[in-house]
Amino acid sequence: QVQLVESGGGLVQAGGSLRLSCAASGSIFRLYAMGWYRQAPGKQRELVARFISGGGTNYAESVKGRFTISRDNAKNTVYLQMNSLKPEDTAVYYCAAGRAAVGMNYWGQGTQVTVSS
Repeated sequence: QVQLVESGGGLVQAGGSLRLSCAASGSIFRLYAMGWYRQAPGKQRELVARFISGGGTNYAESVKGRFTISRDNAKNTVYLQMNSLKPEDTAVYYCAAGRAAVGMNYWGQGTQVTVSS
């Protein structure tokens, strides 16, 4: 099992920045992917950014150039730096981890990000 705990959400004005953190614990070896998803009201959950096995990253087109995913292996923590935030970035952001190329097996509780116009 893997436990994921997010922090860092909040309310920010458009154009502002936030940094989310996700601390992982448990059986974190041999994870294929780890990163961030989000779900806005009335919409499906979508990928924001994630690390995949081999060191690669995936980003949603809508956040490229504004969001950056990073990690601190010593702390088993993944970060999401969000700059130039827009109202459409408002969502619950979830940290997730998976052991295969398809699907994520573990989810955090989510943290609310609200961007006001």
